[in-house]
Amino acid sequence: MTTRGHRTLILGGVRSGKSDHGEDLLRAHASVRYLATGPTLTTDTEWTARVERHRARRGDRYTTVETTALADELRAHRDTATLVDDLGNWLAARLDATDAWSAETVDRAGENAELCSAIGGFDGDLVLISPEVGLAPVPPTPAGRLFQDQLGVLNAAVAAVCDRVLLVVAGRVIDLSDAAVVTPRPSTTGDRMATGSSVTPTGSTEPVAAQTVSPGSAAPSVPAAPIPVPVATPSAPVDLPTGVVRVEADGPGDRPRPDPTDAEVFGPIDPPDEAIADEARARQLTLTKPAGSLGRLEELGVWISACQGVCPPRPITAPTVVVFAGDHGVARSGVSAFPPEVTVQMVANIAEGGAAVNVLAARSGARVRVVDMAVDADTPPQFGTYKVRRGSGDLRVTDALTVDEARQAIAAGRAIADDLIDAGADLLIPGDLGIGNTTPSAVIVGTLARREPVEVVGRGTGIDDLGWMRKTAAIRDGMRRARPHRNDPLRLLAAVGGADLAAMAGYLAQAAVRKTPAILDGVVVTAAALIAAELAPGATRWWLAGHRSAEPAHSIALEYLDLEPVVEFSMRLGEGTGALAALPAVMSAVDVLTSMSTFGEAGVSEKPAPDDEPAEAPA
Repeated sequence: MTTRGHRTLILGGVRSGKSDHGEDLLRAHASVRYLATGPTLTTDTEWTARVERHRARRGDRYTTVETTALADELRAHRDTATLVDDLGNWLAARLDATDAWSAETVDRAGENAELCSAIGGFDGDLVLISPEVGLAPVPPTPAGRLFQDQLGVLNAAVAAVCDRVLLVVAGRVIDLSDAAVVTPRPSTTGDRMATGSSVTPTGSTEPVAAQTVSPGSAAPSVPAAPIPVPVATPSAPVDLPTGVVRVEADGPGDRPRPDPTDAEVFGPIDPPDEAIADEARARQLTLTKPAGSLGRLEELGVWISACQGVCPPRPITAPTVVVFAGDHGVARSGVSAFPPEVTVQMVANIAEGGAAVNVLAARSGARVRVVDMAVDADTPPQFGTYKVRRGSGDLRVTDALTVDEARQAIAAGRAIADDLIDAGADLLIPGDLGIGNTTPSAVIVGTLARREPVEVVGRGTGIDDLGWMRKTAAIRDGMRRARPHRNDPLRLLAAVGGADLAAMAGYLAQAAVRKTPAILDGVVVTAAALIAAELAPGATRWWLAGHRSAEPAHSIALEYLDLEPVVEFSMRLGEGTGALAALPAVMSAVDVLTSMSTFGEAGVSEKPAPDDEPAEAPA
């Protein structure tokens, strides 16, 4: 697969957390250039001290450059991960430099176009921070109004050349990348805004021709960024009960497909930071509790610290569930208690917030997305961005996918993971949706774990004894076709998997590549994880088993991956619900390490070490 860096614009008000989030997006880079547009003012000691505190916190990974020549800096180091903080200070400095505050007309089109061209041509990961107009304090003066006008035009132009636009409010991140783009109204007489600022479409480095507007003239419309408006679902939005989450679409229907070339090829996976894990274990011993008294919670906190590379760990603020939907040809053979038509009906139910995944996600503040990978029906375009085909082949007698389709699905899963992580997701959960999907899952588990069909077959959606016999026979036939591909995970997916399973495999493997923890759900997700572990050895260190399903194949798969589930509630629904049942425990484990007092802080005496215990009194 060919890759390039992502360009992200983060908007927000004062103390919103926008700069912190920008740093978090670049946390995986060993070195980052920090373009500071607000130079240290030696006459302001409080400001100087504040800048120094932030610089010390960022550490040696960051190279700080104080500059207002942003375009030149971006062109000179176009491959290096860069954080620009912020565009508001840059704009104010440029207005100062051109003595624009009292000018009759202000033409910033050329400078804005130059910056947008440099952003559009940047090859590495680039994050730009900017105040959102109206969320930052601006005096109600002519100069203040000029700054607001200019900042609005600048933000719109930069947003047009970025891959994603995020808004941070009170530490909460809102993805605006797929929102409709509003065409600005013409300026009113006497406004001094640069309505002629150029706007560059995403992926282009040639700005649209700029125009200068004098006071009193009608401003032409600024070309809108080429981000299509998501198509509405056929049904009108409904009011949701308190405590549920409506699903988010996976993006506009005409987003470019990811390049599937070599999608199944993953580089080496770096493990979570063991030195940080040791630090977290040591911290557990200093907290006001007997050592090990919180049991598995302590292990979970250590794992999250190691994944994040910091102790104490950061709170989990953006967990995200992606439900991968797909139909399977084998479902027509009576291996499920429900007809295949239920899959598309459940996509609509999740989209409206009426499913179990929505309710459980709301409890932990998780976002929910649904992706149609292979539903055997037409779904709204915003869910079908990555759709590979309608349904899969009947694994008993034919391949589920072609090899090319399997690659497309893996590439889709990788792209989805990248998009979410780049937008700030700090924990990923894959969920499954599809009538009959436990049958190919059992085939994959049985094939890779070298088990017999009767060992991996389960009741799925609640089949009766006759259904169980039909399902066992289907698994037997599928495993007979799968065994020749046991050592070739791509062809195994093509033979007996499905686009949903392939996408989940790519999603999980890419999460590990991006050093982002993931919680596994039930048997379908874990079957995909078996494939992911074959594609990307070492990825399992980045995964946590959320629960143990009632499906027999799930226990076999967990044993194969050497993963111990967090909870056992006899669940077998899918959708990511088992992982979501475990998520509060994981978040609590983080809270223990971050919020619990140490013995020293609380003034509580520790248990004396063996060498410190008083000697026995002489007889």
